[in-house]
Order: sequence, then structure tokens, then C-alpha cells
Amino acid sequence: MLLLTSLGPAWAQATGPDAGQDTSRAGTPAASAPVPVPMAAPVAAPTTAPSPVLAGLDARVVDAQDAWRRRDRARLVEQRDVLAAARHPLAAWADYWELNHRLNEARQEELEAFWARWPGTYVEDRLRNDWLLELGRRRDWAHFAAEFPRFKLNDDREVTCYQLLQRHQAGEDVRSSARSTWYAQRDADDGCAYLAATLLEAKRFTPADVWQRARQAAEAGRPRVLKQAVALLQAEAPADKIVTEAYEQPQRFLAKKASAATRPAAELTLIALVRLASSDPAAAAQALQERWQAALPPEAAAWAWSAVAKQAAWKLLPEADGWFQQAAALSAPGQSGRAMEWSDDTLAWRARAALRSSTDAQRWRRLLDAVQAMSAAQQADPTWIYWKARALQATAEAGPEGDARRVGAQVLLERIAGQYHFYGKLAAEELGRTQVLPARPAPLSAAERQRAEQDPGLSRALMLIALGLRNEGVREWNFSLRELSDRELLAAAQRACDREIWDRCINTSERTRGEIDMAQRFPTPFRADVLAAAQDRGVEPAYVYGLIRQESRFVTDARSSVGASGLMQVMPATAKWTAKRLGVPFTQEMITDKMTNLRIGTAYLKFVLDDFGGSQALAAAAYNAGPNRSRRWREGPVLEVAAWAENIPFNETRDYVKKVLSNASYYAALMGGRTAVQLRPRVAVPIGPRAPDAPAENKDLP
Repeated sequence: MLLLTSLGPAWAQATGPDAGQDTSRAGTPAASAPVPVPMAAPVAAPTTAPSPVLAGLDARVVDAQDAWRRRDRARLVEQRDVLAAARHPLAAWADYWELNHRLNEARQEELEAFWARWPGTYVEDRLRNDWLLELGRRRDWAHFAAEFPRFKLNDDREVTCYQLLQRHQAGEDVRSSARSTWYAQRDADDGCAYLAATLLEAKRFTPADVWQRARQAAEAGRPRVLKQAVALLQAEAPADKIVTEAYEQPQRFLAKKASAATRPAAELTLIALVRLASSDPAAAAQALQERWQAALPPEAAAWAWSAVAKQAAWKLLPEADGWFQQAAALSAPGQSGRAMEWSDDTLAWRARAALRSSTDAQRWRRLLDAVQAMSAAQQADPTWIYWKARALQATAEAGPEGDARRVGAQVLLERIAGQYHFYGKLAAEELGRTQVLPARPAPLSAAERQRAEQDPGLSRALMLIALGLRNEGVREWNFSLRELSDRELLAAAQRACDREIWDRCINTSERTRGEIDMAQRFPTPFRADVLAAAQDRGVEPAYVYGLIRQESRFVTDARSSVGASGLMQVMPATAKWTAKRLGVPFTQEMITDKMTNLRIGTAYLKFVLDDFGGSQALAAAAYNAGPNRSRRWREGPVLEVAAWAENIPFNETRDYVKKVLSNASYYAALMGGRTAVQLRPRVAVPIGPRAPDAPAENKDLP
């Protein structure tokens, strides 16, 4: 029952060939091929059943995509030409797949012709992204400079690295932007590595910058990035075999080969320490205490302690907060975590570790220090706005001396109290009021609806989704939303709602800022069925709706990469176990049947709620990550629900729990005909170890 990320709101989150990235550029040499015929005019998606002729052409679109994935150039060209000659609305996609397939041998004039055929479309911008990457690999900076300003989305970090390199060659000082972009890159790609090597050679980057990148890669578990970074140092770079040993066999390396005699040796020791901490933080802490804290330079020792503490915090170990304090104590007077190059992720775990020290009055000061050391972007996140406000309240002195902090806390809470998310509602309630649903916008006019119906990009997106090419459809849809006003977004969302494409309905409606339609953002598809299933099992319908909205966005045939299926994203083994407990017949083919999925999903949710004493937060975590993990995560200090949820180790589950609770509070208000939204009742009971007099755990629960 994992969150279905393929239905997430951002088109750039999708991966693999469906993302339009070039995964098959080593194609066969291009033969002479007809130029596709451009469409004479935008064609809207059909609102009725397609004709047999159109249905046959639709099948050719699917076949063209399959040919692209299989590198079958002849079949792809055939389908492209038929679709172009028929002026099919999706001919541009077949044209894109064909040219993308052989991009490594394409010429600039071929790209210019493609862009002239499909101006303003998503595939024009997608292919420009691909072409900019190809131009960067070719080191063709003249054409790169000409094409980059026409790249509308500009959301590819490797392209950004190539563009920064081009600016550097033109004489600009790009050190700061280049460093942050390189550090943010997750993969060992050509563009950012070439940028780093060039700036290092030009002495705009220093060896310290490179070692910092290596540290981050080791901490994040990215060996390719680590090795790529270390290799940039050339003369002082350790042998690849030694780097591999430090990364893959840290305990052996620390016992036999580690040293702090030189900078490279000390850095390899740090890499080994952080890798040991990822599996055994206590062993890494012991190694630091017994030898390496004294042997390493103070800054390196401080960073090592922060990395060990982060791993301990992720594992919810009680020593984490103390180890973070050890790291801070080793820093120079007045030096913050930001100055020591602690990552935002490390600082977030420092704040979370402080939150878990629930009996320590000084924890709020440590949390405040951690938040204030974060980057400006991280501090602007509602999570840390909320917790910074709480820390200011808790550390304010009594009387007039503490007024400045109390006012500062109120200003921060007011900043997010009107925002429609978990911490927005908590902020409003912290200020002593409940969040109120916004007034529903004026109904859409016929003209507004018609403009949305006639939008060619939205039409193509709906056709792609109808053909089962959901990833392509989501990208096409989101590209078409880029410059729409609130009213236009509401109309586009309604077009998706009317066709029961609920994920696009919800995600599009969530983009509005001034005119907010909460009923559109929180729809209730299959209402009679959901209510019947929830009431049959004795589960709150608003909670069920909140969970389904997060799990599948109401896509009945949704399937995650690990096999969770249907509206409630039920795993096959869980479905089988639950059906057996219910005494109902079940085969795996039934898992995406709407009624079967709802019946089994709500029954399992009830089992989970009962096992966790009715705690919606614990049950949501168990539903997403499994009951055993949720049981482990509740061990330790007794925490308020928000602090407990913030300490969930898995990013996905942490986000999931907060969103399910937030969703449920909105559904409760909307379904109950109320304007006031209340989150507090769902988070009122603190979370801690199971009470001794509580019923025994249901050990059979999958």
C-alpha cells in the first residue's frame, strides 16, 4: 500500500522512457524518411466513442510508443507516417519518438524542422530538452547558446550545468550557482561533472568543494557520484579501489587502512565512518570517540559526528540528539551547521532529534539553532516555519523580555495559518482559531468551459490517458497549465472532473491561489460505494476518502511499482489475507474491481486502526509502510502527534501521514456541510509505546 508516485502532481517526477528522457540514443542509422505532415488546426479530444477509423489510428499511437521503447525504428517510422498523413491529434508524439530515437546522429536543421511542425506543444519543449543535453555532450556551445533561451520548462539540472558552463566560458562568475547546482544533482551525469572539472581547473572550485561533494555522496549512498567527484582531484585522488573499499567495507577499512595524515586520507576515513554509521551508528560513534575525533581536524570531526547523528536520528536512536550536540561542540565558536556545510537534510534531522528529546527543556533552543542554520529555501518550508514558531514560543522569557519572541512566533504562524495543508491547520489552531473553508468561486461560465474544452494540449493529454499512456498524458496536461489563470485552471480541472480523470482534476485545482474550490480539490467519487464500505466496517468515511485521495487519486486501475493496486492500493498478499479473514472468495484478478478493492481496503484499514488503538496517524503509517514499522516508530518517548509524524524515517510515509490526516479533516468538513476545519481531534492523543493494559498486538497483520 505504497503511495502511487506516478500519479503525483509534478510532471518532472516521472522517470524512465515515459518521462521523455533519451534512453535509446544508440539507434540504428537513419534512413531517408518522409517528413510528417503538420496538423492543420488543433483537434480536441473526442467526447463520444471514437469511430472505428480513429480507434484504429489510436492503436497505431500505442504501437508507435511500444516501437520506440523497443528501438524498432522501422515500425516506428511506419506508424509515424500513417499518423502524420491522417493528421491524427497525437501525430506529434510519434514524430517525437522517432527523432528522439536517433538524436545522437541528428542534425540541427532536423530539429528546426521538428519545432516548426509542432510549435508551442509539449513535445517541442521536451525534444528541446533532449537536444540541449545532446548539444552539451557534443560540446556544441554555439547551438546550445541559441537554443537554451527557447527552453520553456528549464527544469533539467544537467541542462542547467551545461548552461552555467557556457556562462563561465563567456566570463561570468558562476561559482555560487554552479556549486549549489552540482551539489543538488542526484546522478553522476556528464554535464555537472564537466562543469565541476572545468571550474576546478579554472580555480573557481577548490579541492575542499570537491571533497564536500564526496562527503555528501557517501552520506546519501551514491557511490557513482562519490567516485566521480573524487576522480576530479587527479593528482591527490586516491585509487578507485581504495575509495570502493572505504565505501563498501568501512569497518575493515577503518581497522586496517584508515589514516588522517593527509587531506585525502582523512576524507576517506570520513567516508568510511559515515558508511559504517548507515548500518551501525553506535559502532561509528565508538570509533570516533576512541580514535578519530582526536586524529581528525576539528571541522572534519564535527562533520563526522553530524553524519553519525543523522543516521542515528533516522533510526530513532535516543543518542542522536546528544551526538548532534557533540558535533556542535566541536565547531568553532559562533559557527553554525550551515557554516560547517551540514546539508539541509542533516539539519532537518538535527531538529527532529531535538523534538524527540521531549523531557529536555533545552530541546527547543537546539531545534531553533538547527532551523536557523538551514538554507533560506528550507526555512521557508511550512514544516520549519511551524516548528520555529513553536521554538520561539517555548524559549521566550516571561514578561516583556520575551515579547519579541512571542511576536515573532505569531508572525510565523500567521504566515501559514491560511494555507491548506497539515501545518497550516496546526498553525491556525495554535493561534486559537480553526481554519475556515474558503467561499466557493462563482460557477464557471459557458465560455470558460468552452475554452478549456477546445484547448489542444488538454485534449491531447486526455487522449493519451484514455489510450493508457498516462505518463505522457500527465506531462502534456501539466505543460498546458503553465500560464493559465485561476479561472482557466478551474475550468481545466472541471474538464478532467467531468471525464472522471480524478488525478488531473485534483492536481489542477490545487494550482489555484486566489480562487479556491475545495469541493473540486476534494471530490467524492463513488460516494455511495465508499460510504457503504466504510460504514460496513465502522470506519469514518472522511478518513477513508482522505486515504484514497492520497493513495490513488481515485484512479481505479492504479498500480504501483511494487504491485499495490486499485483505489486503496492494496498489496496482493494483504488482499489475500484480508479476504480470508472476511471469509469472502478472492482471486488476484479481482484486486482492481472497485467494490472488491473498497471492501478489502476498508476492512484492512479497520484491522490496522484496531491494532493501533484507533490512532489515525499510527494506522496511516502502518497502511503505507507496514504495521511492524509503525510499531517500531512508536517506541521511545511519548510525543505529540505532529512531532511523532515529523520523525517518521521514510520521506514518503512522513508526507503521507500528514496528508491523509489533513485530507480527512477537509472531507469531514465538506461532507458534514461545515465551514470550520478541525485537525486537532485527529492529533489530540499523543503517541508512545503501547500501554501495558492495551490489547495484545495482532501479530498476523501483514
